[in-house]
Amino acid sequence: MNHASRKTQDMVKLALFSGIIVVLAMTPLGYVPLGVIRATTIHIPVILGSILLGWKAGAFLGGLFGLTSLVINTMTPNLTSFVFTPFYSMGETGGNLWSLVVCFVPRILIGIVAFWAYQGVKRLIKNDVVALGAAGFLGSMTNTVLVMNMIYLFFGDSWGAAKNIAPDMVYKTILAVIATNGVPEAIVAMLVTAAVGKVLLTLKRKDG
Repeated sequence: MNHASRKTQDMVKLALFSGIIVVLAMTPLGYVPLGVIRATTIHIPVILGSILLGWKAGAFLGGLFGLTSLVINTMTPNLTSFVFTPFYSMGETGGNLWSLVVCFVPRILIGIVAFWAYQGVKRLIKNDVVALGAAGFLGSMTNTVLVMNMIYLFFGDSWGAAKNIAPDMVYKTILAVIATNGVPEAIVAMLVTAAVGKVLLTLKRKDG
């Protein structure tokens, strides 16, 4: 396959992954409301896209994930949507420019971390399935750990007040969310990335 054909094929794949992200964001499968925060599955196509198409494509897909989060939290807000959008406020508490940092930076880093995790583990272990699983787990945890810690850093008191959490319990609650929500999400991402990623890599190698 020549360079022009490969580039066109990669653009089609990027468009396909982008479409999957948008579709997930528009359905209950993308953002699942929980008591403290929305769980998500949108990080999975970001991770798979980065492994197949490179870290720059992964960063783009992560940015698109962040954009869907911004739109969802602006158009259909919950009590703590101000941490993800500067266009929503609850009483005297509102979002600001830090909301955009929380919304976009961790999501962009999902694709970057997942790509380099896959490359690094593959180089060390020479096993696609293990490398894919590691990329899925680490990419997912990148999102949860950074989002929750940025929420605490930039909006800790306001977030806690919105959830009726005592000030001395806010970070403990953050850690609980990472453990009870982030770890299961990461395990699901690990399994899906290993299974689907293996198939996609096989098809990619057959295409040359």
